[in-house]
Amino acid sequence: MKVCNSTLKAVVAAVALVGAAAQAQTIAVVTHGQANDAFWSVVKNGVEAAAKDSGVKVNYRAPETFDMVAMSRLIDAAVNQKPAGLVVSVPDATALGAAIERAVKAGVPVITINSGQEASKKLGALLHVGQSEYDAGKSAGEKLKGMGGKNGICVNQEVGNVSLDLRCKGFADGFGGKSKVVPTGNEPAEVRAKVKAALDSDTSVDTIMALGAATAGEPALAAAKATGRLASIRVATFDMSPGFLKALVAKEAAFAIDQQQFLQGYLSVNFLALHAKFGLMPGGNVPSGPNLITADKAAQVIDLSAKGIR
Repeated sequence: MKVCNSTLKAVVAAVALVGAAAQAQTIAVVTHGQANDAFWSVVKNGVEAAAKDSGVKVNYRAPETFDMVAMSRLIDAAVNQKPAGLVVSVPDATALGAAIERAVKAGVPVITINSGQEASKKLGALLHVGQSEYDAGKSAGEKLKGMGGKNGICVNQEVGNVSLDLRCKGFADGFGGKSKVVPTGNEPAEVRAKVKAALDSDTSVDTIMALGAATAGEPALAAAKATGRLASIRVATFDMSPGFLKALVAKEAAFAIDQQQFLQGYLSVNFLALHAKFGLMPGGNVPSGPNLITADKAAQVIDLSAKGIR
């Protein structure tokens, strides 16, 4: 069978259009979340649920460690694939700003999530889905002060992550009493050891503000128990995990701050899918939190947390 050149060209053009359309419906997601952090698995679950509900493909990437150079390269690599949109967390705007600006210049719509609210608009992002980290930290500090706290520590598992640094700053300002930052890595055993050392070196510490439930909150609780002084130490955390929620129900912990990270993953992908299909986009930032989870609310979300939704 002989195929004329015009027919062949038409077929090639049609295939190219189909391929371009399929490519145009791919949303790239690049976060700083590390594989061993349960918090980011919930974000990824939200991303995947939105992709399924919106009928788009997603390409989720994250560096193996808290590495801004590696993350910047991942952003560039994602943009080179010409996605319909880019979702990105911004823990360090100085380190990641150039890569995000390159994405915007290339015509890729960008939404920031989780961290980077203050820099989002300056970098050219359409909007931010997350919470004000400083305000959330300040509210937590005020709450813990109201519970009688006078000497606190803020356990920071990613010093240099602007969002976590803002949480500790907000906590210190809201708490008002004596406080200091205890820097750790994100391995639970290391966190437990360093918190235990901080409690042993200053027995007047009566408040612990952790910045991640699984990575810091649960190990901090374990450290407080190991001192035998848990009854006199208020332990609170940002975010949630099944283990910390159970401690809330048992009234071993004070509260958790829920920023609803599932929504951060879900809404950002959903918004970019709607933008690619219909040109729709909310007119401003979307606050996903904070929500204060105390003992009376904890039981309601334990099951959802175990399922990777809360």
